[in-house]
Parts: sequence; structure tokens; C-alpha cells
Amino acid sequence: MAKSEEPITIKKYANRRLYNTGTSTYVTLEDLAVMVKAGEIFVVYDAKTGEDITRSVLAQIIFEQENKEGQNLLPIKFLRQLIRFYGDSMQMMVPRFLEASIDSLTKEQEKFRGQLAQTFGGGFGSFEEQVRRNTEMFERTFAMFAPFARQGTQPPEGSGAPDKPGEKPAEGGEITDLKRQMEEMQKRLDKLSDK
Repeated sequence: MAKSEEPITIKKYANRRLYNTGTSTYVTLEDLAVMVKAGEIFVVYDAKTGEDITRSVLAQIIFEQENKEGQNLLPIKFLRQLIRFYGDSMQMMVPRFLEASIDSLTKEQEKFRGQLAQTFGGGFGSFEEQVRRNTEMFERTFAMFAPFARQGTQPPEGSGAPDKPGEKPAEGGEITDLKRQMEEMQKRLDKLSDK
């Protein structure tokens, strides 16, 4: 199916129903999530006021996806840090940083998929290393956004945070947690392959 240059218009009515004007059908948030995954571009307008509510509907889709079992993409630490940026002087830089980060991740997606395929065939070493590097990059970047916030606070003991500037954090906590999550994923994959 060829994708149109014009975004599809979705209207949201007072009864919370979403209407796809392109197909003349009512749709659900799940249908919109499928459209996003298929690369279809749409805008959502409030049917009564004409206000563009695309951002809030997309956020609602993310909320729904995050509430599904095993669908969590947004780590709690990331969500807390993101909330801290609301109203902060650095707030205007966050969207551009996040867009650049997700664009980079999208471009590297096939490479990551290849690494995952290799990883599941022969241990988790390279995947853990990639996750560790990405985590460090995000932490360094967020530290740049709020350089004074961290000076007055001491990390809790055993948190894996460095005691001195320039010192590497202890790898125990995060790596152990990642290993546990990967083991859970492997168990789920094993169950699926048994079926």
C-alpha cells in the first residue's frame, strides 16, 4: 500500500471515539499504534474545537503500551529524570536531544538486531557491552543538562555511582539487573520455541 504524502486525519469526539477520515471508520488506540508501527503519519484533532491533540494521543498510546505485560521500554530512572526537566531551564533542549537519540537508534536498528541474533546464539557479552555504553552515554548527557543538580547530592551506598569525578561506576548493580532481565527474556523465548 502506497503511503500518502498528506497525513491521515483522525478526529476525536466527545465520547472519546476516534474516527479515521481516510477509511471512514472508527479506530482504537491500538489501531493507531499499528499505524505508527507501519510508518503511517496521522494527526489527531478534537472534533469539537479543531485543536491538534496528536501529542496527547501519542502519549496515551505510549501509556497503554507501557501498561502491557512485558512491554516496558521506559526505565523508571529515565522517567524520573524526564519529569525533572519539565519547567527546568534546559527543558527546550530535551526534545531535540531525544529526537537525535531516537534517530540514531533507529538508524542503528538493523545493526542491533544483528548483534541480538549473534548474542542469543553465543552468550550476552556484546549485548551487555552495548547496553552499558548506551547507558553511560545517556547518563553523561543528562548530567550535562543538570550539572549543578548532582553536586549537592551523594549517591546512595552500593548504587554503583562513582565516588570521585572521572571514576567509573561499579558495574555490579546495573549489569546484574540487565543479566536478570536477559535471562527472563531467554526463558520466555525458550517457552515460545517449545510451543
